[in-house]
Amino acid sequence: MAGSKEIRTKIKSVENTRKITRAMEMVAAAKMRKAQERMRAARPYAEKIRAVAAHLSRANPEYKHPFLVKRDSIKKVGVIVITSDKGLCGGLNTNVLRLAVSHMKAWEAEGKQVAVCAIGNKGFGFMNRLGAEVKSHLTGLGDVPHVETLIGAVKVMLDAYVAGEIDAIHIGYNHFVNTMKQEAMMEQLLPLTSEQLGEANGNWDYIYEPDAKVVIDELLLRYIESLVYQGVVENMASEQSSRMVAMKAASDNAKSVIADLKLVYNKARQAAITREISEICSGAAAIA
Repeated sequence: MAGSKEIRTKIKSVENTRKITRAMEMVAAAKMRKAQERMRAARPYAEKIRAVAAHLSRANPEYKHPFLVKRDSIKKVGVIVITSDKGLCGGLNTNVLRLAVSHMKAWEAEGKQVAVCAIGNKGFGFMNRLGAEVKSHLTGLGDVPHVETLIGAVKVMLDAYVAGEIDAIHIGYNHFVNTMKQEAMMEQLLPLTSEQLGEANGNWDYIYEPDAKVVIDELLLRYIESLVYQGVVENMASEQSSRMVAMKAASDNAKSVIADLKLVYNKARQAAITREISEICSGAAAIA
């Protein structure tokens, strides 16, 4: 059995660890509430622009945007993988990366090439270790993502799609269900399909000013940006929720370890006291 001093040192170490995990749990809880507010605030805009895009896809302009045109054959697939910049959030990043890898292997088995856009440090590092073709990446988003910071990395993929270098783009992220549940999702981003856009209400047509190309280009670009931004804020809300749960579990485990160590310490202390009493009694008996 370890000595009392070693056990006290272990108890102190675990107590310090528990203080850290408790602090991280409370910080994650505060950030989670703000991340959820941003996520919910982004949804009305995303829904409205989706409705406009749905109406537009069923209108009859003289210009057909490349985002709405389905390719005859798919030779190369682009994947936007959204992960966190930091760890200590349970299996959140592992789940979405495992899903992305399974899809990438399936596409490669079909003879398709795969290019990756990694948003988040964890995904970027993983894809580099995997040896994937990383066309663009973005790290260091912080706690408050902005659309203008996402545009650069995403535009590389969109330009490759318009140029015909990529025939389809998918996006993978963690969808926030509730505080205790987050689901890894892989969705098709381009080309836009009627299933993605949903049903348009009634028959719509538009008068375009200055012309159809300028309006449709700008609108569909904003729509894709809103989808990527929504994926990022969903992933951030999932990250903070997962981190809060993971840190709470770590704090509870530390508390259990401390209780076990204190029990061992008390037993060792009692054994030492008993041994000392026995030695005193033995000495007294020898003198007598």
